[in-house]
Amino acid sequence: MSITTHRDGAIAVITIAAPPVNALPVAGWFDLAAALRDAGDDPGTHVVVLRAEGRGFCAGVDIKELQRASDHQALVGVNRGCAAAFGAVYDCAVPVVAAVHGFCLGGGIGLVGNADVLLASEDATFGLPEVDRGALGAATHLARMVPQHLLRALYFTARTITARELHQHGSVLDVVPRGELDAAALKVAGEIAAKDTRVIRAAKEALNGIDPQPVRRSYRYEQGFTYELTLTGAGDEIRDRFGAGESS
Repeated sequence: MSITTHRDGAIAVITIAAPPVNALPVAGWFDLAAALRDAGDDPGTHVVVLRAEGRGFCAGVDIKELQRASDHQALVGVNRGCAAAFGAVYDCAVPVVAAVHGFCLGGGIGLVGNADVLLASEDATFGLPEVDRGALGAATHLARMVPQHLLRALYFTARTITARELHQHGSVLDVVPRGELDAAALKVAGEIAAKDTRVIRAAKEALNGIDPQPVRRSYRYEQGFTYELTLTGAGDEIRDRFGAGESS
């Protein structure tokens, strides 16, 4: 598992690489949060591109890590790690451009829903399978991408939505062939990076300041229900079924 950062001029490109499906363990979420904070804190960074290697952008949390744990510390850790990573995208001092290919599920939605600009490849799909995993969360972030009634339908059914459909709702800026995704993300990032970074940093802070959605607080509220489901036994029961191959 690796979270790496490389520079393309004033653009910091952060890459998620956690084969086989980019399902991040506790440490991975905290590593991603640290990479995002470091990039934004660097005065030489004008914009961040968040991308991934492999079959898809992100499959969420590493459920197998939760199943291996003998107590609830892994659940606490991953919930705090997700909150840290999602918050680091939102609070990054410069705009974050997310480049999504393949699947973007669970925690992946938490990342891209908090991004400032979202681009996707033609094969990209987005969804929250939380109800099928015995947990809740990231509705806060999906709500930033789709209208309320569609949010509820997607959440209750655990269906996915395509990049083309999200483009129609205005949350995905562009949909491009997969082979052109990185170039498309760098092009948009380059447009932002060419601006005076003092103004862009102020604009990011200003936009966050007028955001009607209190993303940190609402996500932590959602997480409380995950703890409740786990304490009552429902969460572990459903995750065990998923681990045994009964859930998709």
